[in-house]
Amino acid sequence: MDVGDNWVLRLSGYSCRAMNGISLSLRTEHSWSHDSGDHARFLLQLKAECRYLNGRERVRSVTRFIYNQEEFARFDSDVGKFLAVTELGQPIAEDLNSQKDVLDNYRASVDRCRNNYALVEWFLLKLKAEPKVTVYPTKTRPLDHHNLLVCSVSGFYPGHIEVRWFRNGQEEKTGVVSTGLIRNGDWTFQTLVMLETVPQSEEVYTCQVEHASLTSPATVKWSEWEAPDPETPRPPGRGRGLPQPISSLTLRLPAHQVGGVAYSTGNNA
Repeated sequence: MDVGDNWVLRLSGYSCRAMNGISLSLRTEHSWSHDSGDHARFLLQLKAECRYLNGRERVRSVTRFIYNQEEFARFDSDVGKFLAVTELGQPIAEDLNSQKDVLDNYRASVDRCRNNYALVEWFLLKLKAEPKVTVYPTKTRPLDHHNLLVCSVSGFYPGHIEVRWFRNGQEEKTGVVSTGLIRNGDWTFQTLVMLETVPQSEEVYTCQVEHASLTSPATVKWSEWEAPDPETPRPPGRGRGLPQPISSLTLRLPAHQVGGVAYSTGNNA
């Protein structure tokens, strides 16, 4: 696409993003900006994206044409031609579809995506982040009263993780609820796994985490009888537990409703 000599080109390079456990995307972006004499500014962007599902089982190439932050046309390898997104894009899509060499080049982009999968493989196989684990009760209550123990696991990649609750060394399977995977806004994940229980004297609860980044399971213990005095100040979101061997991390999430019990992590500030 010829944008003239008065436009400034910026290349953003590649970025790789995990969409979920089996889907990834590889992106590159070109931007042209232009300032006219009357102080009006124009921005033209071309964003190319390779999408992978189950490795190379299904590969899709999508190129988006954006003018002043509004997409007006795109090429989608699943369709095999340029598509108009807005009225502005209609004549442009028709013109590009009429140029066989341009159309063939964009149709071949899906093959280039397959060849670039090595970058995605590196992202999948080499990049790992260890989870940070914290255990805490939602409320300070006396023994023999219902409580909700929260195992907060955050900052891990890849997304597959196993979190289990134990009471005095025996796995607890009833009364366990989870938020599922939550995206942190970067490429890492977090999750909350909660145990609804009635703590008894001298009981020890353990949250066990297994993840590809760990050489052995990480465990964090909590028990009412070993917890500090409830009047003792403690950091926001920090559990009255015995973390070992991973340091804790305060999560700031909105309040949720799980299993009829409302809970929140950290302070709402």
